[in-house]
Amino acid sequence: MPIESCCYPVHPVNILLLGVLGALVVQLVCVAGCQAQVPALPEQARQVVDEHFAGGELDKETWYVPRNHWGAGNHGVVPENVFFVEDEVGGKTKPVLVCRAHGDEYDGPIVGRWGKADRVGGVIVSHEFFCSGRFEIVMKVGSKQPHEGGPADPARPKGCVPALWTYGYRWVQVPPEMKEQFVEATPMYNPHMPAYNGPQNEYWSEIDFPELGKRGDFDHGLYNTFCQNRYDWQTYEVGPIADGEYHTYTTDWRTELRELPEITDEQVVEFEGYWWVADKAVAFEKYLGNPLKRLGPDRYAVHAGVSATHWIDGRLIGRNTKHVPAMGGQMTLGVWLPEWGGPAAWRTAQVRFASIRIWQFDDPGDARGILSGNLRDNFDKAGRDVKRR
Repeated sequence: MPIESCCYPVHPVNILLLGVLGALVVQLVCVAGCQAQVPALPEQARQVVDEHFAGGELDKETWYVPRNHWGAGNHGVVPENVFFVEDEVGGKTKPVLVCRAHGDEYDGPIVGRWGKADRVGGVIVSHEFFCSGRFEIVMKVGSKQPHEGGPADPARPKGCVPALWTYGYRWVQVPPEMKEQFVEATPMYNPHMPAYNGPQNEYWSEIDFPELGKRGDFDHGLYNTFCQNRYDWQTYEVGPIADGEYHTYTTDWRTELRELPEITDEQVVEFEGYWWVADKAVAFEKYLGNPLKRLGPDRYAVHAGVSATHWIDGRLIGRNTKHVPAMGGQMTLGVWLPEWGGPAAWRTAQVRFASIRIWQFDDPGDARGILSGNLRDNFDKAGRDVKRR
């Protein structure tokens, strides 16, 4: 059952029937509701992003706009689909960021991968990699007003996926003959987490909060976590947010150091400022490929994700507690059109962003610096593949 169900009000009829007992029940529910609200920031929280797009342009020191393709059933995201317009936010007119989507019927001049014009979106990505903290984004899905070539229901652009997520990635590979063992020359390689059944690993940190529009459904959001080759997919009701209005999406990400008393100095190796398990005798489920911190002789703790808790407009939506990452990820937001979004029977639609605010909590479990580097464009403006060097 979605966590937000604890916030539903008690019906007045029940209060009348139950009398004093009912009043006590109402009190308890109110207390639960208050606890479900966005809590005050931790004392140690430090604000690192306070983006309101006041100048009507993107701060290139903070953000970049990729030309990149991933997943099936779409033709990527392009910088030409990211721009600014004036819009009313909270009763005031201000510049807002627009991420545009090309539907199945788009046949204009802007193209994605392979020169295809349809099913192309746009996103922005932070240069910085973030760890535990609060992420607060004000976003509008669709519009109240229809436009030529737009979705039949302008507030619900079925077929596209508006999304907010953090993402970090690193590929580690060893010779095929070493697939089944730890490798001294490649300390991060772990034989317990082969990618694509080969001699390679994917170090993967991702939190989705949320992805909207799966199969055209804007009443539910996908709140997913990825930690290396483990993941947790959750679907929560999000309420009436596809209404052409701005809504505030808030997520708190927490990490911790979790001591592993059975680990000894003989079972680990130091690399890039962290300690890595190098012994098959250590159960993978205890550390999930995450790095360790040395606490003293034969004493280690794993950097571990604890939770990702999500609110919309101050209302608790849900919480991830499984396979939450500890390694940093870049903040990404915008719109894309994967196959699982469903048909997009229109030419163009938009997702708009009024502000982005990020605080870092600096929880002891944060593992910074392991995942780094911006996404590289994998096709050019004409849609031709770009070869990696």
